[in-house]
Amino acid sequence: MKDLQEILAIAREVGWGGADILRSYYHGTAKDPNLEVQYKQNEPVTVADVAVSQYILHRLQANLGSEDFAYISEETYQSPSGVAQPSPPWVWIIDPLDGTRDFIEKTGDYAVHIALVKETRPVLAVVVVPEAQKLYYAIKGGGTFVETRDGSVPLQVSSHKRIEDLTLVVSRSHRNQRLDYLLQNLPCQNHKSVGSVGCKIATIIEQQADIYISLSGKSAPKDWDMAAPELILTEAGGKFTHFDGTPLQYNTGDINQWGGLLASNGEYQEVLCKEAERILAQFEHS
Repeated sequence: MKDLQEILAIAREVGWGGADILRSYYHGTAKDPNLEVQYKQNEPVTVADVAVSQYILHRLQANLGSEDFAYISEETYQSPSGVAQPSPPWVWIIDPLDGTRDFIEKTGDYAVHIALVKETRPVLAVVVVPEAQKLYYAIKGGGTFVETRDGSVPLQVSSHKRIEDLTLVVSRSHRNQRLDYLLQNLPCQNHKSVGSVGCKIATIIEQQADIYISLSGKSAPKDWDMAAPELILTEAGGKFTHFDGTPLQYNTGDINQWGGLLASNGEYQEVLCKEAERILAQFEHS
């Protein structure tokens, strides 16, 4: 197997290629720029999602093969049919287009997520924000970098703020009463609306925001929403955990990330997690 630096070089090249395809659809310059939208479990899927998924899978498999790695992409994932298949220890978890609604509505907040997970934890991640022309990447233990067409620089999350001054990055679309109640009652009340989990986490490592909260309701975010963003955040000095402090687990046979998840610059992670649990308990009793 190639070493992680070589694998990262391949993943970055594939990430830029996927971003170029998405931009061609977004700006109407693709060969077939017609963005047909279909719905899969109430979530929109476009021809762009499918084209980029095929491109990423094809390029990674051509370079890395299927002996050492399994591949899970949002667009090709099939729910397991009762019998648990043993999964290889190394798995690529890919979201070819995170933020499809934002892509369709032209807000610019969409991203490509490519993560390599070993057993249940990410060890390599690429998150590309095509409209910003930025690619974020990290290897476990090696820090986080942002790459533009001019080169790459390391990034660190913000620090030394008062808890009241922290900014929460929130969704435009995935909202419900529980989440709204929680957001209204946290000690920090600065909110910034951004689509795509990848774009939200990018705002935290770019020091434009400090916290992101995910609450599952009837449905939950999936492995491919979280795996790549988690690693670029934690390698930049942030934290990303369940409210009870336990780490996220990927490739467990259940692709759903249930419960409350909190990502932050790390300074008040435990305080905010406890506070979130207290506020939600209040909501349940109200």
